[in-house]
Amino acid sequence: MLLLLVIAHSCNEKRKTFKPNASEKMSKKVYVEDSIENLIFIDKAITIENYFQFIDSIVSKYDTLTPYKLSEHILVRANPWIIDTLQNTDYYKRISKDSFVFDQKKMVVLPKGTMLKVPDAVFAKKIKNSFKSTLIDINIPEFKLRIYNASKLVYEFPIRVGRDEEMYLEMSGRVQDLKTKTGEGQIVNHVRNPRYINPVNNHEYFVTKRDDDKVTKLPQIPFIETEINGIRNGQLIHPTTNAVTLGKAYSNGCVGTNEADAWVIYYYAPIETKVHIRYDLNVVNKEGDSIVLKDIYNKK
Repeated sequence: MLLLLVIAHSCNEKRKTFKPNASEKMSKKVYVEDSIENLIFIDKAITIENYFQFIDSIVSKYDTLTPYKLSEHILVRANPWIIDTLQNTDYYKRISKDSFVFDQKKMVVLPKGTMLKVPDAVFAKKIKNSFKSTLIDINIPEFKLRIYNASKLVYEFPIRVGRDEEMYLEMSGRVQDLKTKTGEGQIVNHVRNPRYINPVNNHEYFVTKRDDDKVTKLPQIPFIETEINGIRNGQLIHPTTNAVTLGKAYSNGCVGTNEADAWVIYYYAPIETKVHIRYDLNVVNKEGDSIVLKDIYNKK
């Protein structure tokens, strides 16, 4: 079921800075635990609108030099401060600090003078093994998305889910069940520069009204496409620009997160990451008490 059309174009560590001499090149090698690690000096500020192109250029260049298959996700997970910086571009995080951001794409995410490290083979293998043991777990009536690594809870995020109703969607040309579908599956695609289209009327839009009634341009944050029970039904994991809708059955079937959390999920969910979407009413809260959730889809 196609619920939203998106089209793609095409631990914590401190940032290290240094001032290169004229003879120093854009990158240098240092020996770390008997293996070679590349340090890449960023000589100009990189904004979000140029971020993916820049990261892709680094991956393309250094993939020929590493003894393993380098990827965007490995590179960024080896430099976790990037995720922290991306999280802090969240509109609501900025507005809480009295910083209004009209166009998130113009924000600097890789400041001039910082460095990236290309991980050595040992570190890269550790990251790849972590990806293989990662699970994205979503419990619909709990409005929670959790990231597990080898059964250990790493993150827990609030979400919104699909509404309990049927509606005619101009995009698909038929009446659709808007409930979020349950099942087992995996991540099959990343849309790093999505178009925002309302599936109800098939209208593309470029600005959004925030919860505080201010209007901003739409942010560039990756959408994540899932395949559940072997079916790609357009059920995405993506950010919402209206955080007030989290904790509600509000969407056209997709799983919505806030902007900051969407960046974390993206970098913990490379292609083939396992996904489990469930509908469990009986859960245990953080205090250890067994509780019964509201049956938002009236399944009983």
